[in-house]
Amino acid sequence: MDLLDSEIIKSGVVALAGPPNAGKSTLLNSLLGQKISIVTPKPQTTRNRIAGVLNGDGYQIVLLDTPGLHRSTVLLNKEMVQVALDSLHGVEAVVFMVDASRAWSPEQNGARGEEYKTYLEEVESPAFLLLNKVDLIDKDGLLPIIDFYSKLYPFKGVIPVSALKGDGLERLVEELVGVMPQGFRYFPDDVPTDATERFLSAEIIREKVFLLTGQEIPYSSAVLIESFKEDEERKLVEIHASIYLERKSQKGIIIGKRGDKIKQIGTAARKDIEEMLDCRVALHLWVKIRKHWSRDQRFLKELGL
Repeated sequence: MDLLDSEIIKSGVVALAGPPNAGKSTLLNSLLGQKISIVTPKPQTTRNRIAGVLNGDGYQIVLLDTPGLHRSTVLLNKEMVQVALDSLHGVEAVVFMVDASRAWSPEQNGARGEEYKTYLEEVESPAFLLLNKVDLIDKDGLLPIIDFYSKLYPFKGVIPVSALKGDGLERLVEELVGVMPQGFRYFPDDVPTDATERFLSAEIIREKVFLLTGQEIPYSSAVLIESFKEDEERKLVEIHASIYLERKSQKGIIIGKRGDKIKQIGTAARKDIEEMLDCRVALHLWVKIRKHWSRDQRFLKELGL
């Protein structure tokens, strides 16, 4: 162990949790200053837990981006929620994030409050309430929201932020560093995530499916990397990936007229993967049907759930 490895700093793990579409992935990317988690306007984009490593002067915080907490009877969604709930245990702090800009009233959120309370009962460490998208609402509108959530759980602090614009993030980091124990680095300071390039490539492809297709296609699709080969001589990475759908009728939609849609998805994904890998990429996409994959426990395990 060299001196860098043995340096005592403030370090720990923080779970980013909350309902779908609250902005957790945007927050992670903003804090790190680079894209680690995929982001789309659609809820329930995040399916797996992904860690981002935030380094600063005398600290390292491992941030866990988690799927949105919600109630569902679908096996895929239940597994996603379980991933999020499991992430609340064994961490140094929890950031519970909500979208403060959504239409809000005590009446509308009464039932949700009981639901959120059951999630927060899982928390075993200091928790901060993060009110996101505050740039979109009047400051006076925050008071009833803060009052509502403060009655659900004794948060250590309430922090208004705009994850997209970066407002309030310095204070968030200060608060998190304040509750981190003394310890060692979990990762070298030049490693931004624990995710493999293979996993990140699959996520980028899935993001493009979410962004470029409508209706039920995003939620009925899954991506598996079948082959990921590096050719050092040609400075090229060749990737074969399968996009799985649940019904035959969906195949024509994602392929598009004369293959236009799948080409559009492939071109957009390849561009982002090349930027991530900093080399040329040959991306080959295949569309396959796997009936009811979202209810197939074995297949969900292949997806890391």
